[in-house]
Amino acid sequence: MRISDVVRRKGSAEVVTVRSDATVTELLALLSEHRIGAVVVSDDGGSVHGIVSERDIVRHLHTDGAALLHAPVSQIMTAEVHTCTPDDVLDDLESAMTERRIRHVPVVVDGRLHAIVSIGDVVKNRITDLQAERDQLRDYIQS
Repeated sequence: MRISDVVRRKGSAEVVTVRSDATVTELLALLSEHRIGAVVVSDDGGSVHGIVSERDIVRHLHTDGAALLHAPVSQIMTAEVHTCTPDDVLDDLESAMTERRIRHVPVVVDGRLHAIVSIGDVVKNRITDLQAERDQLRDYIQS
């Protein structure tokens, strides 16, 4: 199975981005408004400059205190982002997410942001596949 299959099952939702010069308070508003756990950092809405998650905020809040809320997103984002393409194999992405302990991976096409795949998307896909396999086995046994 390919990443494109997961993106297709997920549906065509807009990828939420934030500018690197936005404040952490603005980032928090985006996370809350869209009920998501991470945002791609992009100054032009298409390039991937970084990624920032709830975990990043919590870790920096612990060390920097409330002043962090007025800091730019660039101060807390992960700049070296692991990305994938629609043609990549899902099993490889699952392994990378597990090994790197990451929960969100931007999908890029020709250097431009196309989608984002979360660990929840991967798990949902795996459950759907297992249920289909179970149904096929049940039908085989019953016939």
